Amino acid sequence: MKNIAIFASGAGSNARKIIDRLQGSTTIRVAAIITNKPDAGVLRIAEAENIPSYIIDKETFFRGDAYVKLLQDLHIDLIVLAGFLWKVPANLVQAFPDKIINIHPALLPKYGGKGVYGHFVHEAVIAAGDAESGITIHFVNEKYDDGTTILQEKCPVSPDDTPETLAKKVQALEHEWFPIIVERLLT
Repeated sequence: MKNIAIFASGAGSNARKIIDRLQGSTTIRVAAIITNKPDAGVLRIAEAENIPSYIIDKETFFRGDAYVKLLQDLHIDLIVLAGFLWKVPANLVQAFPDKIINIHPALLPKYGGKGVYGHFVHEAVIAAGDAESGITIHFVNEKYDDGTTILQEKCPVSPDDTPETLAKKVQALEHEWFPIIVERLLT
């Protein structure tokens, strides 16, 4: 059995899609949901699905090895960042080389980096007049949004798009492709 830990900071819509995709799998399971926010919606998903959940402390996450040990004790094969808004510390990246993936709501290398997430990305794409946007699924390294690309999928940006309408197009791509890539990486 391959074990996944999903890290999320918000509602958990991508976590939900991954869990749904893996429902009934005999080879892959979501072994943990990890969040940095005690009120994150993803915790309700974890509770409803009987998936162990953990709320991480910022100081311990960035300055200690406790979470590395936790993930090793859980025999995690893949860490999936699904809307997790903290940069992953080097000790965790080094403990899980090429075993941490992220999804970014833009076509990297454009519109990536510290503080560039969610509506900020969509606002920037529209302000630049780009004809297309999309998603990038990539391995995580020590830099923001810099790891090797696994997949990019595109959607058109129409002249009447707002950050909200573009967000819906991009999220549809996330929900379609992220669960597929997670499954492919573990089979």
